[in-house]
Amino acid sequence: MRLRHIEVFNAILLTGSVSGAARLLNVTQPAVSRILKHAEIQLGFTLFERTKGRLTPTSEALTLAPHIDRLFVQLDEVQRLAGNLRSGRGGGALRILTVLALSYEVLPRAIKLFRQRHADVSISIEAQHSAQVVSSLVLQEADVGFVFSAASHPALNQEPVAEGRIVCVAPAGLLPDLLVSRGWVDLADLASLPVIGLDGRDPVGSNLAQAFRAAEVGLVHAITVQTYHAALALAHHGLGVALVDGCTALSADLTRMVVLALEPIVPVPIQALHPTQVPASLVMRSFVDCVKQVLAEAA
Repeated sequence: MRLRHIEVFNAILLTGSVSGAARLLNVTQPAVSRILKHAEIQLGFTLFERTKGRLTPTSEALTLAPHIDRLFVQLDEVQRLAGNLRSGRGGGALRILTVLALSYEVLPRAIKLFRQRHADVSISIEAQHSAQVVSSLVLQEADVGFVFSAASHPALNQEPVAEGRIVCVAPAGLLPDLLVSRGWVDLADLASLPVIGLDGRDPVGSNLAQAFRAAEVGLVHAITVQTYHAALALAHHGLGVALVDGCTALSADLTRMVVLALEPIVPVPIQALHPTQVPASLVMRSFVDCVKQVLAEAA
């Protein structure tokens, strides 16, 4: 089927008649009838049967219909992209991958800032584990990804975005007033407190466990979680101290919680990744800059 055949086929499906299709396409009825007949000759089967003055799709036509629908969705995307290119907005869409911790506060703030500069760019965001972010970017399934710690891969460019750190988030009243007024805690201060553990397979969780071993501070985790926001939620309910990245701590309810620096520093480097084989678009660069600005302000 040629594109014109498909347009006529779809128009008749929508309107149920040759006259309706002609009005929809802004052509004459004989033109629609001629194109439909030509399409059926090429296909070798009938697409519509006339029933009580209306054209009823045959079973073959109904089988084709969902495929035609998908084709028109793709055509709409092509038209939007062409419009963006014509107006100088080559990056009309931005596909973003991120670790979950950045999806609650950092990326929403960055998107709000980005929207002030690029109101017409459509954005899709998917939160994944770091390894999944890397795999998806290698397959060029997204434009940019944000992860914690280094994620070296020959198919990806890696750009430092910010140097974060682990902080201590505790329910109000759990820590001694002296520690709260001091503004920071060291690892030894936590030895006698209930601490919510992070999964050791996580890069930050692994670094945190290594810091405790180096300080010869032993902890018994009554609860261990896989995500930083799960640790924060448990701390909100008074179940222990959460050691989380500073981005996650932005979601802490400061009327119920205290946020203190942790000494010694356990770094949480935040990186932007994008495929080396795909040139960085202006909108992608702009979004990375927005994330950097948000993280700088939060710090």
